[in-house]
Amino acid sequence: MSFRNPTGWLVLGLLLIAGYAAAGAQTAGGQEAASGQEKVNRKIKIQVAPVYPDLARRMRITGTVKVKVAIAPNGSIKEASLVGGHPLLTNAALDAMRKWRYEAGPDETTGVVEFHFDLPH
Repeated sequence: MSFRNPTGWLVLGLLLIAGYAAAGAQTAGGQEAASGQEKVNRKIKIQVAPVYPDLARRMRITGTVKVKVAIAPNGSIKEASLVGGHPLLTNAALDAMRKWRYEAGPDETTGVVEFHFDLPH
């Protein structure tokens, strides 16, 4: 797709509008779900930082992505699901969360983890 062509700009504009609309819908529903959730209180053994998506960096998109996580008794990530955040940032947060490991515990633990995407000044 060439951005010298007006059609390319139109497609990009439509993608941005759709992304912001999706982010608003996810955040609105996610805030209600997150209000009853606690942060995870187990010690992290392996913490992988998300890779800032190149497109989001070039577009200077920042924000917070909230991920609901279920941690198995052995410390591995059993399930990670999106609570809210900008669509261009969510996959990076989910991919990173799935690589985390916690210390073993007696039971499954659930909670919300926040990933902050900020550009350097």
